Amino acid sequence: MAVVKARDQDINLLARLLRAEAEGEGDQGMLMVGNVGINRIRANCSDFKGLRTIPQMIYQPHAFEATQHGYFYQKARERDVRLAKRSVEGERVWPAKFSLWYFRPEGDCPDEWYNQPLVARYKAHCFYQPTSETCDNIYNTF
Repeated sequence: MAVVKARDQDINLLARLLRAEAEGEGDQGMLMVGNVGINRIRANCSDFKGLRTIPQMIYQPHAFEATQHGYFYQKARERDVRLAKRSVEGERVWPAKFSLWYFRPEGDCPDEWYNQPLVARYKAHCFYQPTSETCDNIYNTF
């Protein structure tokens, strides 16, 4: 059962984002990007208050490098669509399980990003999750 509402075109849009943001990270890395996106919709805190849909999340200003710098043009493949569906259905994987931010630094992961603590690095991406004081909604179970 989906944890956020998603039409077929929403799944396809999310699949394109997974591919654009983390294709080089493999299935696990792309699923983590999906986790962060779905978490942003569900969290309703911090920079993500009022996000209710996949398109709102993806096109939020300055949210994803792929939408800002042109990597987002590629068509979603079946693999990408399957991963997007898994994210929408609530499959979460560590270190993105509760994360609201990730990024790909040139070097080491900073201990904090947007004042939130580092969870861990997965391949090239660093993942950050909010504290329960700043965003307790992210820790609610589905």
